[in-house]
Amino acid sequence: MSFSDLFDSGFKKRNEDHFASIVRVAMADGAISNEEKAFLDRLARNLGISEGDYQIILKDYQKHPINPPYDYDRRLERLYDLVRMVHIDHIEGEEEIALLKKISVGLGFHAVNVKYIIDKALTLVHNGVDLETFVDDMKNMNR
Repeated sequence: MSFSDLFDSGFKKRNEDHFASIVRVAMADGAISNEEKAFLDRLARNLGISEGDYQIILKDYQKHPINPPYDYDRRLERLYDLVRMVHIDHIEGEEEIALLKKISVGLGFHAVNVKYIIDKALTLVHNGVDLETFVDDMKNMNR
């Protein structure tokens, strides 16, 4: 096995675990709504999750560990990616925002602040900021 194979499999595994964590959040109320399913479909495609792996994860999402990023910058990077997907797909309904809030808590953001975090993140992405600006503005949003 080459070094690149190790990297690729590790990256794939992290994406699968990240996706499974989001599925777990979506299943927190016992079911996945049609809107959540559509979001998960797009997310799986964007994360490079194959159809077979997608079905396995949906069936056995609890077998995957919850791996919220331990590093605040990584949490912000994942949030940036998720919010960009929401923005690109023009998903701004109440249910989608609620799912985005649940996912953000799953990423490790505090539930008390998640409304403000999502509002700020959506505004920044709507304004077309790059990742570096997004991370900097999110870190300094209370100043």
